[in-house]
Amino acid sequence: MSTVWIVTEKPFSKAAVDGITKIVNAKGHEVKLLEKYTDPAQIYEAVADADALIVRSDLVTKEVLAHAPKLKIVVRAGAGYDNIDLQAATEKNIVVENTPGQNANAVAELVFGLMLLHARKNFTGAAGTELGGKKIGIQGYGAVGRHVARIASGFDMDVYTLAANPLRPRPADDVSEKAGVKYVDSLKELYQTCNYLSLHIPATAETKGSINYELLSNLPKNGVLVNTARAEVIDEAGLVKMFEKREDFAYLSDVAPKNKDLIAEKFPGRFFFTQKKAGAQTAEANNNAGLAAANQICSFFETGKSAFQVNK
Repeated sequence: MSTVWIVTEKPFSKAAVDGITKIVNAKGHEVKLLEKYTDPAQIYEAVADADALIVRSDLVTKEVLAHAPKLKIVVRAGAGYDNIDLQAATEKNIVVENTPGQNANAVAELVFGLMLLHARKNFTGAAGTELGGKKIGIQGYGAVGRHVARIASGFDMDVYTLAANPLRPRPADDVSEKAGVKYVDSLKELYQTCNYLSLHIPATAETKGSINYELLSNLPKNGVLVNTARAEVIDEAGLVKMFEKREDFAYLSDVAPKNKDLIAEKFPGRFFFTQKKAGAQTAEANNNAGLAAANQICSFFETGKSAFQVNK
């Protein structure tokens, strides 16, 4: 029997925990739970007997892994996995997986919640604008990006994204075809074309700080950047410069930048930041990601295969 620890500072719903437990127990394994912890030492103690670990946005550091001598697999219940030290995990032969697509619809719906809030002037009663007929660019056309495209088509928006490689055939799938997705061959063209630009890229060495003034300055008049990805992809100095140089520019984000107080002081009415990262904070996404994590761990124990491994 293996021990699966659920370690979450922001807990799963009770239904998700019950579902995870049912799946894991049915395969003959044990579930243990650490929620709302306040000290990393609590994690160190918990993972001492862990064979598997399920986390959300919780930090799985080198120190955490050092306290888990039996650990074989960590599953991040969600898409992003920059909260896990992949190098340290690889050095200890620990598999790291994510659960791609499980919270994609929730994040995509938040994109439109943010855009509607801005377009309708925070619902103050002032005359706003409509999304219909506007152009939306999707940077990062994965699971979330495809849901954004699907919803955007329902708003009668024109949808654009970047061809992964201009020399390769462009993606052909039902969602893209039904949404009438159009492809451009450069980021500059994507930004120049679209009224709204929605970010769905991970925080990697290549993307951190890549959304800079030079790129943002290509947005047309009244351009809006929507970030439901990661704070780290934004060049914060470049963001401030864009606010200063372009009084028509607005920034809507699911994660506040470090310089949020400066932005609030100098550029009121041109931004919106959620209080905490909220993209996956729906009952459905919460359940889906947790159950997927449980199934992936059980499959790994049973077959040794790691279909969603991110540290190969």
